Formats: sequence, C-alpha cells, structure tokens
Amino acid sequence: MLISTEPATGAVIWEGPEGDVDEEVAAARTSWAEWAARPLTVRIETLRRVVNTIRTRADAFADLIARETGKPLWEARAEIEAVNARVDIAVNGYSERTASRKLEGQMSSRTALRHKPHGVLGVITPHDFPAQIANDLIVPALIAGNAVVLKPSEKTPATARMLAECFHGGGVPQGVLRVIVGGAETGKALAKHPGIDGLLFTGSSRVGLALHRQFAETPTKLLSLAMGGNNPIVVWDSPTIHAAAIIVIQSAFMSAGQRCTAARRLIVRDGEHEALLDEIARLIGRLVIAEPHSSPAPFMGPVIDNEAAEQLQEQWLDLILKGGRAITHLQRPIPGRPFLTPGVIDVTTVDKRADEELFGPILQVIRVPDFDAAIAEANATRYGLSAALISDKPALYERFWANIRAGMVNWNRPTNGVPANAPLTGLGLSGNHRPGAYYAADLCAYPVVSGEAEQARASIGIGLRDA
Repeated sequence: MLISTEPATGAVIWEGPEGDVDEEVAAARTSWAEWAARPLTVRIETLRRVVNTIRTRADAFADLIARETGKPLWEARAEIEAVNARVDIAVNGYSERTASRKLEGQMSSRTALRHKPHGVLGVITPHDFPAQIANDLIVPALIAGNAVVLKPSEKTPATARMLAECFHGGGVPQGVLRVIVGGAETGKALAKHPGIDGLLFTGSSRVGLALHRQFAETPTKLLSLAMGGNNPIVVWDSPTIHAAAIIVIQSAFMSAGQRCTAARRLIVRDGEHEALLDEIARLIGRLVIAEPHSSPAPFMGPVIDNEAAEQLQEQWLDLILKGGRAITHLQRPIPGRPFLTPGVIDVTTVDKRADEELFGPILQVIRVPDFDAAIAEANATRYGLSAALISDKPALYERFWANIRAGMVNWNRPTNGVPANAPLTGLGLSGNHRPGAYYAADLCAYPVVSGEAEQARASIGIGLRDA
C-alpha cells in the first residue's frame, strides 16, 4: 500500500495499492498501434481537449499539487499554467524537429523523410514538478503516436493520478496513457520490462547511472536521462548588489531548493564579497516560509518529507564539521515537519568538497581571487546542467559563455529559468545528450528515410558481359 501525505501537515492525501507493471505495459502495448494510426491532426486536437479539461479543474489541481509537494499555492498555479501551455509548444516542436520532407531527384524519383513513433515509452518522473515534468514528456510522446506508461515519484502519486484523469477525460484512450504507482522496485521493473521501447527518465544521477549501465545491454531501446546539477552562480563586478542578491536567492531557494536547475554554489571575488553576502542574509531573514495556503503567501514551503529534511541537515552538519562557516543557518523551525530555513555556508577552506547535488535550500559560497579562477571553480564539477553569471560587463559574459560547461548558461538571470520553447539539456552527470523540453520531439519519434519512385526503372551500365 502506497500512502501520500502533505509535507506541511502530515495529513494523508492519497493511498492505494502499488501497480502491476506487467498489466500496465500490456495495456499500453495493446493500445498504441490504434493511437499511432490516427491522423496527427486528430492526436493534436485530442490533446487540446485535454488542456480544456485541465482548465476546468485548474483550482483543484493546483491545490492538490501545493498540498502534495508543499510548494506555495502561487507556484502550483504557475505549474498548471505551464502544463496548459505545453501542447502548443510541443506541436511547434514536433513540426520543426520531425516534419515530413520530400526532396525531388532524377527521373521522377524523390527522397522522403518521415518519422515513426517508438511504440511504448516508459516515463519516470520526480516529485519537484510532478505535473509539469510528466506532462512535458507525455504530450510530445502522444503527439508522435506513442503510448506511455508513467511511473511518478512515490511521493506524489495523487498528482499523477489527477493528470492522467485529465488526459483520459479529454479523450486520450485509457490504454494509451497508463499510470503505475510504486517505489524504487516498481521503477526498476518498468525500466527493464521487455515490453517498453524506450525510457524517458528524470531524476537523480545515482539512479540515472544505474539505468545507463542497465541499458548498455539493450542498445535497441531509447534511453533519455535528465539528471541533477551542482550548478554554479557567479557574481562578479556587479554594482547592483540588491538585484544580484535577489537573483541568487531566486536561483538557490525557489521551491525550497528542490529544482534540478537550482544554484548550489555561489562563486564570488575574495575580498569584495561581504556586501553581497550581507544583503543575501538580510533578504533571507525576510523570506516567508510557511505552508502552501498561508497568508501572506510564502516564498517557499517545506521540502518533500522528513527524510529529505534530515538528510539535508546531515549534509549541512558535514560541511560545518569540515570547516565550513555558516552565514545563515539551516534550521528546522517546526519540529516533526520538513520545513527548513535557507542555509548559506562559506566552504572556501573546505578541502575535497563533495561534488554532489544537495537537493534543498543549501547554498555553498566559494571565494576566488580572479575571474579565471571563478570559471575554473564553476567547471569543477562532474555535472553540467545550469550556470549563471551576474555582472554588468558583456565582455565577462562572453568569456563565461565560451568557457563554461553547462547546457544552460544565463546572464543576469537565475539559474533555474528554463524557457519552454527552448531545449533543456545537460552535460556530464546531468544528462546523456538527449535534450528535452522543446527538443523532446527528438526523443519520441525516429526518422525514416525513403528513396521513392512511382515506376521501377533500373539498368546496369558497368560490369556486364556481352549478351
């Protein structure tokens, strides 16, 4: 039995039995061919009706997301808006990335380029954006003609269930989108199931690496990995200290730091960092941290559960014991509930800092002597998802952009601003070169090239003996 509770209160939101992977994959396999045979325009219009269904349930849906994840209600509403915008974006992406083309050749021949769906795609998603990330993969997969078996995080099953209800209510056949709830073993069973033709995974690098090793034995199947990041934000020669501090806080602490694109490391010039850190600390002291429906609206809510909060506290203590100096302390203001105050810690003197994603409101500060050292420190990670520079000097940004290793490089913008009409990708432990977001169409259909002629004409001009 799987039980989902509200992080902010501990109240039970949803409970139900874990699903059967064999049954769900079989249902999808039975249904996908009929769905793929429907005209593209029919599939697109069906998904537009899904958007209308979501709009009629938007308030209830946002309320559920807020309660199940702990994120503020305003942020949950923004997630629903992103879900609704996804169909048009995915349609444009499919048209641009996988459009049919014909090139005329000699003697009435032509070369045709078209795309086919893979078949049944497994989709495994995390808890931080339980509707948006799942939707970002389901929509392009269905547009391309695939069936989908969604395995959501075991911490947000209710959101996944409601999302599926909206798809089915809009006309997507029951068998074409299946949801299977369960824990890690359920995810493993889906990933290795012989009935799927590919897997689209979003989650931790630890799980992603295990999947990569597993799929090495099945090169016939697609594997897309979207993983985390140890993302740097560099503030350098910025005269607008207040604005820089706000961008740092937005990068590090939106969604209680539970975004793969959140800033984990703040890199600053040694000796000129005090004013920025003082302003960051002052603003942190003003942040409202409360349950999702509080008034005034909170900036951030709790992390996903007590286990996550305790792990973050242990990671914070480890940094302190290794010589880190706390600028603002990571604290647990409500006993028994996973609320955390943002922790900022100077780790410049910590030897052999762990290169890992601290998935919560912890920001590590690193002081360096010059801009070359700042770039080197930003690149001192196995990850490569997101990076940002806060500076008023275009020449510095040009150097930063040219030398930084990341799939998303921002200038005077937060690290976590992911535009829906652009690809999202990462290097190193952040991904396996399978861009998502606007480029998700590439994951959901494969190209087929055809040499075509309406009549058979052939001759052998060389290499024949005389008759």
